[in-house]
Amino acid sequence: MADRQTAIGAFVLGGIVLGLGTIVLFGNLRLLSPTTRAVVVFEGSVSGLSVGAPVTFRGVRVGAVEGIVIQYDATAKTALIPVTLQLEPGRVRVSDDTVTRAEVDLPRLIAQGLRAELNTQSFVTGQSVIDLDFNPASPAVLHRGASSLIEIPTQQSTIQRVTQQLSDLPLRELVENAIATLGSVRKLSERLDADLPPLIASLKTTSDGAAHTADVATRAIDGLQERLNTTLDSITQLTANADKRLGERSADLRVLLTSTTQTVVQTRDVLNELRSLTSNRGTARANLEATLRDLAAAAASLRGFASDVERNPQLLLTGRRP
Repeated sequence: MADRQTAIGAFVLGGIVLGLGTIVLFGNLRLLSPTTRAVVVFEGSVSGLSVGAPVTFRGVRVGAVEGIVIQYDATAKTALIPVTLQLEPGRVRVSDDTVTRAEVDLPRLIAQGLRAELNTQSFVTGQSVIDLDFNPASPAVLHRGASSLIEIPTQQSTIQRVTQQLSDLPLRELVENAIATLGSVRKLSERLDADLPPLIASLKTTSDGAAHTADVATRAIDGLQERLNTTLDSITQLTANADKRLGERSADLRVLLTSTTQTVVQTRDVLNELRSLTSNRGTARANLEATLRDLAAAAASLRGFASDVERNPQLLLTGRRP
């Protein structure tokens, strides 16, 4: 009988120990770790936030929500929602220049820019969490008399800022402008449907005419090119023939000049013989002297012409210009 009672007592004691362990491991009860209590006051909705919701610092859990109350001011007709937080300083190490300590000076952290914001933990369940972070640029708005605990100032979350910006948008005007724009687009589309077919037909006709003109111009250019090629060939052949004839005439002219020189020499010799035969005062001599002068002038002119022809053989074809 005593052994049975001992076994029952041991079973009950084991159950109590197991229950306490479960509460300590899976609950929010921290029996051995110290906690610090603070308050966050929200002026707007805290939808999705419940007791036991986690308090995180950049995603790391540093506490939990202990309580949520509503504080209504009948005079100002405003409602505040103080949310009590149970923080676990043991999860935080504060490092100064030379010392690392486990003590958390919450007022000092708030002065350095510690702020709290409400974020959505899951869009499926709609649960919210309180996230802590440093933002010295955010003003520290405190609510005196809301709680006797240390108050951590709040700031708008990204979702709240986006929601506020969306709520500030002139949606009615945007919708009206969108409707007017759609109406203008519809009118423009109807007008284009009516005007585009004739315009397309005109463009097609113009394009066909341009293509025909291009074909005619191409054929004309081809014919002109063939004529130019024929003309160039004729000019080339004419130049070759002219060069050939000038060469032949130059050889004949050289023979002629040689014969003329010989004739002049012979004539001079004959005249010298005739001069020796005539007297100094005779009429024949005067005639012979005149004849000699004429022959000399003719010979000089012939030599000048020969020199000119040698310098410019084309004179045989064109002659001297007056």
